[in-house]
This record gives sequence, C-alpha cells and structure tokens, in this order.
Amino acid sequence: MQQVAHKLAAALTLAGGLAACEPVEPVSQGPFEPSYLGIKTRLLDGDLVNFFVSMRGARDDADVADYAQCAAVQYALIRGYGFARHVRTQINERNGVWSGDAVYTISAALPQGLKTIDAEVGVTECIENAIPRV
Repeated sequence: MQQVAHKLAAALTLAGGLAACEPVEPVSQGPFEPSYLGIKTRLLDGDLVNFFVSMRGARDDADVADYAQCAAVQYALIRGYGFARHVRTQINERNGVWSGDAVYTISAALPQGLKTIDAEVGVTECIENAIPRV
C-alpha cells in the first residue's frame, strides 16, 4: 500500500504538484436565448389542469419545467385562484424542440403537498426571468 502512495506522490510531482487543485475556468455555453413556441392548456377535472409547452434553446429539462410552471401559475390567477401544486411533468426533446406535458392542480387555498406554489410569487418570478405565461 505504501508503494502505491509513493508512486502517486511521484506522479503528482511530475504532473505539476497540486495542479488539480487550481481553479478551473467554467466552460461557456454562450448566452441563453430560448425561443418559446407556445402553451396549450386542457382542463382535466375541476382543479386539475394539463399544460403542454414547447420551446427551442432549452439548456435542460429545468427550462422546460419552468416554462410549464409559468403557464400554470398564470392560469391559476386568471381563474381567480391563488395557488398551484405540481403533480407531474414529462419532458422530451426531438430535433432541437423541447416539449413538456405537465399537470398541476389549482386552488384558492394553499393545497396540501410539498410542491405548492403561490401563484402571484410564481408570476413575478416568470416576469423577472422573461418566461412567457398563458
């Protein structure tokens, strides 16, 4: 075991000592310039709503989920409700077009569950991040 430690120490010395501990510049992916392609809504049952969103230029699933959430919180306010609760989101990407199929419940009172969203706060965040809403 000691021989392995000595060989590792020698290899680090030859490789420049502790070079691996030096700060590394982050890799730039360029500016985030999404193209939001639209939102469709479908009322499933009373307070259960399905949102379909599509966009280009998403960095990852989170961008698509954020777009769907913005649709949900704005929809809740339009319908006179103050809250939304995330149920599920399915995301796909094909040929550079990202699509999301999300289900939320909307309600006037704070719903039970961990994924609840105050609709007014959510809309404010969407405006600050330039994400379109319904």
